[in-house]
Amino acid sequence: MIKKLDKLILKSFIGPFVVTFFIALFVLMMQSLWKYIDDLVGKDLDLLTIGQFLWYASASLLILAIPIAILISSIMTFGNLGESFELIAIKSSGISLLRFMRPLIWFSVLLCGISFFFANNVIPYANLKFKTIYFDIAYKKPALDLKEGTFFSAIPGYSIKVGKKDKDQKTIHNVVIYEQQSQLQDNCIVAEKGIMKITEDKKFLEFTLQNGYRYQERGNMGDTSTEFIRLGFKEYKKLFDVSSLKMNKTSDTTFRNDSKMLSIRQLNKNIDSLQKVSDSFSKKLKTEVGYQIKNIGITDSAFAKVAVQQKKIKSVESFIPDSLALRVFEGAINITNLLKTTYQFTGADWQLKKLETRNGEIEWHRKFALSMSCLVLFFIGAPLGSIIRKGGLGMPLVIAIIFFIIFHLLNIFGEKFAKEGITSVWFGMWLSVIVLVPVGAFLTYKAMHDSQLFNKEFYNRSFKKIRHLSQPLVNRLRRNK
Repeated sequence: MIKKLDKLILKSFIGPFVVTFFIALFVLMMQSLWKYIDDLVGKDLDLLTIGQFLWYASASLLILAIPIAILISSIMTFGNLGESFELIAIKSSGISLLRFMRPLIWFSVLLCGISFFFANNVIPYANLKFKTIYFDIAYKKPALDLKEGTFFSAIPGYSIKVGKKDKDQKTIHNVVIYEQQSQLQDNCIVAEKGIMKITEDKKFLEFTLQNGYRYQERGNMGDTSTEFIRLGFKEYKKLFDVSSLKMNKTSDTTFRNDSKMLSIRQLNKNIDSLQKVSDSFSKKLKTEVGYQIKNIGITDSAFAKVAVQQKKIKSVESFIPDSLALRVFEGAINITNLLKTTYQFTGADWQLKKLETRNGEIEWHRKFALSMSCLVLFFIGAPLGSIIRKGGLGMPLVIAIIFFIIFHLLNIFGEKFAKEGITSVWFGMWLSVIVLVPVGAFLTYKAMHDSQLFNKEFYNRSFKKIRHLSQPLVNRLRRNK
């Protein structure tokens, strides 16, 4: 009987989980696509590049889609069982809620392991590929698109305006081309019409212009006696190098040291190295300061001894002869400026290494925290479903979205606090788990004791009891008035 019960709950859960997982992943992908849409539009990208961009972006969103799917599907599963009174029948047969949840608890633990495997092994590689492709797309120049009446300046050194294009998209009219070959002045070409085409090797844009003029000014910088040339032509051929409009392929090694591209083992090694470098800054600073201040090792007692020997000394200036006072003060100012510069540069380097260490620790904790959130959200969703006893995509979906928003906001705030050093890294990255674990324990306790936490009739009855108990007091106050 128990094995059949386990199969029943697993079959009831896996279907909604698969559906909600792909829906959540699709929504997150659309959000990511909308975020980067400005970098994708107008670049004449091929389908393979766009497909790779979306594929690697979806991999990094997978560990966020799994907790969403667990939360929604667990609420729907237990809500459906409660609505059809199957949950009541199971409880009345002496089977506790935790025993009934046991197969899904183990399934959630399995999903935690899968999520951690992806976070540790797959997602760093996907992030590396995504960052490389996004870098190439972001720095790719717009595609060759000459619009009527608008200057096109994506080709280096040229600005081209076409007054009108025929339907064949090759014949152009009222062409104006500004070309900058030197800092003296832009040369200009004006033509009535022409034919444009791309060469077979896709490297050049060829203009065959007709009935126009080429204006050119020659001379030296700063020389007012320049030479102005106007050249009329019946036909003039001009080539533009468009190889710079193609997307360059960046090597993966460019971003491989980013903390988001590292596994747990690599992060441990990287954090340990950064901490050693940070610890060496104090020694380095002491050494550099020691070179600039020769008497840094002299203690205050030594100065006091000198003061006793010289009887009463009112100030340091009394040590210095008047003939050397200016040189000594200038030297002191120079040493002070050098010390200030040393502290500023060393402090900046130390802050940079500290930030890199903190980012590495954030990514280290993120892998574990997001994986553990699968189990935490299950212990929120399953009790909620058994308390609400409503199936479908109505109220369960609304409550699931509310709890996920809370979970997501806690993740965002915790990461921000950790990055800015407001809290420790582990507390910031585990903030959502720390807050939601008591909530899950409270809801599980309420569900095990058949709580009417979300029953509207329960609150109506409670309000009526309070109103009935307070009625004599209200009547007495009215009589006193």
